[in-house]
Amino acid sequence: MATDVAVLEHGVVEEKHANASACCKTGPGYATPLEAMSGPREALIYVTCVYSGTGIEKPDYLATVDIDPSSPTYSKVIHRLPVPYVGDELHHTGWNSCSSCHGDPSADRRFLILPSLVSGRIYVIDTKTNPKAPSLHKVVEPEDISQKTGLAYPHTSHCLASGDIMVSCLGDKHGNAAGNGFLLLDSKFNVKGRWEKPGHSPLFGYDFWYQPRHKTMISSSWGAPAAFTKGFNPQHVADGLYGRHLHVYSWPGGELRQTLDLGSTGLLPLEIRFLHDPSKDTGFVGCALTSNMVRFFKTQDGSWSHEVAISVKPLKVQNWILPEMPGLITDFLISLDDRFLYFVNWLHGDVRQYNIEDPKNPVLTGQVWVGGLIQKGSPIVAEGEDGKTFQFDVPEIQGNKLRAGPQMIQLSLDGKRLYVTNSLFSTWDRQFYPDIVEKGSHMLQIDVETQKGGLKLNPNFFVDFSGEPDGPSLAHEMRYPGGDCTSDIWT
Repeated sequence: MATDVAVLEHGVVEEKHANASACCKTGPGYATPLEAMSGPREALIYVTCVYSGTGIEKPDYLATVDIDPSSPTYSKVIHRLPVPYVGDELHHTGWNSCSSCHGDPSADRRFLILPSLVSGRIYVIDTKTNPKAPSLHKVVEPEDISQKTGLAYPHTSHCLASGDIMVSCLGDKHGNAAGNGFLLLDSKFNVKGRWEKPGHSPLFGYDFWYQPRHKTMISSSWGAPAAFTKGFNPQHVADGLYGRHLHVYSWPGGELRQTLDLGSTGLLPLEIRFLHDPSKDTGFVGCALTSNMVRFFKTQDGSWSHEVAISVKPLKVQNWILPEMPGLITDFLISLDDRFLYFVNWLHGDVRQYNIEDPKNPVLTGQVWVGGLIQKGSPIVAEGEDGKTFQFDVPEIQGNKLRAGPQMIQLSLDGKRLYVTNSLFSTWDRQFYPDIVEKGSHMLQIDVETQKGGLKLNPNFFVDFSGEPDGPSLAHEMRYPGGDCTSDIWT
């Protein structure tokens, strides 16, 4: 019998049993990940779009993009919801309710949660009244969060079966990593406090994922906001201002049970995902700087361990800031049937597909170049072991040269379409891909072969953010109105 446990405050929990009389299968999302794969085809997608850090003094906004091939506005932005303030840096998003609440008939997937990474505000967006034209419901002010919890720089949000919303925060208001932790909002989006117990905050904050059947939550590590908001400086890694650890917590108790040091092979572990099957005790984390996919897993004694599952070798390059260029794995996801893993190399410019039916031995099954620093026409060239230089062929889409590199990805429920944006974080965009700040982002769609594997760019899909009404914008995370493989967790 599955048991959902709702966090009320530090160390106090409320249990909700899956077969309780109050719970029938009328809540949001789907009963299982495999059931979700049979859900309706996506017709809309919400995209966070950023002006912060670009020199355009306009508010960031949430774009609604039409992704219905039968629609006359296919691959067009059909609505823009600007937030009230300038300088937020909208980044990641989550839901007030998802498949973790599927057994609760009172739960409703209505509100999209938009944390602002730089300002610390959290916007609550009503997507149900008019899915094509979302509206602002509430603003959680950074002063309220900081005063009650000491937290700032909010990043990842996940809904909990209790109705609460949990948000990872990367530091305190001064940008110190030592102040990071996990914020709890109640179902009305009021600040409740911290999720973790006092003295159990992680070394660094970034992403997190929970697996209730194993009573475990694991979080990852980016770095100190005071460092990463100024751009990437390799010296900051040597100075200990970036992370290389995973933090293993009791769920839902909030006790830090174990810290996994990934060492020199696991620098900047960013996105983290368990397998979707809630009975599984393994998952992956993408380590950006060392460009390794690290698998974590439970051992026989109940502790957790890790190993490098996929390694992307750095390329020897000419005419760049360093003699070697890492791939820089900045995002990845897992198909809902746990068969395929997809990740991006933001600097190299490729998107990869791996079969992970044997999680210990991933097999490369698809790869496509959609940008990057080493594409033909770039001043930067890679050098092979034989000393010969080379560059990658990157196609144009509808006459458009592809800018920057693949960054955020989102997969259709059936696993057959992968959507790609190309902005990481405005300061880092300006540092590594200044043209994207001047010309704006774009969004692509890749067709996925789901039997034997394979990736192919869709030439009929191209969302160009260069001509937005207030000027070129930076497009980051994507969400479907009905949930997806990076928002929903099963219990």
